[in-house]
Amino acid sequence: MKIISAEQVPKLIKDGATVVTGGFTTTNVPYEILLAIRDSFLKTGHPRDLTIVAPAGQSGGNGVGLDVLGVEGLIKRHIFSHCGLAPNISKLIMENKIIAYCLPQGILSQMMRDIAAKKPFLVSHVGLMTFVDPRIEGGKVNELTKNMPDIVHLIQVNGKEYLRYDTFPIDIAILRGTVADERGNISFKKEGVTLENLSMAQAAKNSGGITIVQVERVVKAGSIPPREVVIPHIYVDYVVIASRPEYQWQTCRISYDPTISGEYKSPTILTVQKPLDVRKIIARRALFEIRRGDIVNLGIGISAEVAEVAREEGVFEDFTLTVESGVIGGTPLTDLDFGLGRDFDCIIDQPYQFDFYQGGGLDVAILGMAEFDENGNVNVSKFGGRFVGCGGFIDISQNSKKVVFCGTFTTKGLEVVVKDGKLNIVNEGSVMKAVKSVEHITFSGEYARMRGQKVVYITERAVFELEKEGIVLKEIAPGVDLERDILSKMGFQPKIDPELKIMDPKIFQEARMGVRLM
Repeated sequence: MKIISAEQVPKLIKDGATVVTGGFTTTNVPYEILLAIRDSFLKTGHPRDLTIVAPAGQSGGNGVGLDVLGVEGLIKRHIFSHCGLAPNISKLIMENKIIAYCLPQGILSQMMRDIAAKKPFLVSHVGLMTFVDPRIEGGKVNELTKNMPDIVHLIQVNGKEYLRYDTFPIDIAILRGTVADERGNISFKKEGVTLENLSMAQAAKNSGGITIVQVERVVKAGSIPPREVVIPHIYVDYVVIASRPEYQWQTCRISYDPTISGEYKSPTILTVQKPLDVRKIIARRALFEIRRGDIVNLGIGISAEVAEVAREEGVFEDFTLTVESGVIGGTPLTDLDFGLGRDFDCIIDQPYQFDFYQGGGLDVAILGMAEFDENGNVNVSKFGGRFVGCGGFIDISQNSKKVVFCGTFTTKGLEVVVKDGKLNIVNEGSVMKAVKSVEHITFSGEYARMRGQKVVYITERAVFELEKEGIVLKEIAPGVDLERDILSKMGFQPKIDPELKIMDPKIFQEARMGVRLM
């Protein structure tokens, strides 16, 4: 192992190299190294034409994280799962200036293990009948990429359909830990996740490439307790000591919180009851879909607020929350801190979390939705002239025993208030989210029906379920008019349950609901 400065890293990267980067949203991102690569390109034009592989979204908007590499000419090809918080990279994709393949986060995470083992491909059912399926887009998300080689193929095994994802060698792995010893053993003591960092280091090593790890400090050989070593020295070629503390922050907003790294537990704090707004209404109704003892995944956005409602209701300990990054138990963080948790039971490597998810281990997944259609399809990946990507959405939504999609019924300008236990629509949103056909299939209703999966769509004014005959309206909010506020604001006419119900009145009261999980 050799200690080098971040400014020396670009000289190690050949033009056209395949580079895999570590991180999740804004945590565990080797930010100083990424800045050095960008600055070198802007000054010298090198390294250029890189293939950047990012298993998870690794940006926080406004040029934070991997998005600093979103410079024309620096990236030639991007293989990724999510770029919703990477406006520079997203712009390059939408303007056809880079080749772009978007694959499920779990697949990319697990692929690092297969590359390390020199397996020629990964076979999985994940992605069938979504935009990743080669019968639809094959993960090719712009016009430029449509003329490029396929990296996803439809195959049959024992009469069943699967997708074959091609692997590829890794030239450079750029990762981040907390501490390195003089031999190159890497500890993640202050990191909130371990992700697929070990697998990426192995993949680079066995591809004949190199691994570079950014750390806070270097200590004497043998100083790191052996069981705290996440990446052994045999996989590490270079170490960069961060020159500024902020390059090692736990997220772009949190410098250091020992409850995130599992060193301490948070003090018991009385939950503050939040005002009743449209997001809380949806989260309250979604809580009813969880049963005692369930293993649950919450997505980012409105769905994440289910945890807050559960705390408010005193039922948070009745089920176990998990995050795809590898966090099990505790409280997931959200927004730019998404991927981390506090007071968790344990952390496992991300590929193993996705093994569990893809195999059907989740009882309930509560996720967001940008739009849904009459076939039960959901889009979260491409809308409004932006490409966002799927992240772990496909791995999770396709395989959970029950999936609950949450979102407002319309968007852009929607204003609602609750008065006397009734929902009043003060101003209707200008964009419908219940459409005839979604722009991008991130979740396939047809595939869900084939599997007999329970699928629920929750909004502030209506609850739908996916049944054999299609989308069925099951509940409406007190105070709304069925025709004026629901049916006329949809791009299709749903089936209406003969026993159409009013949503539980407790959802629309300011006081706690007093809910108990069954």
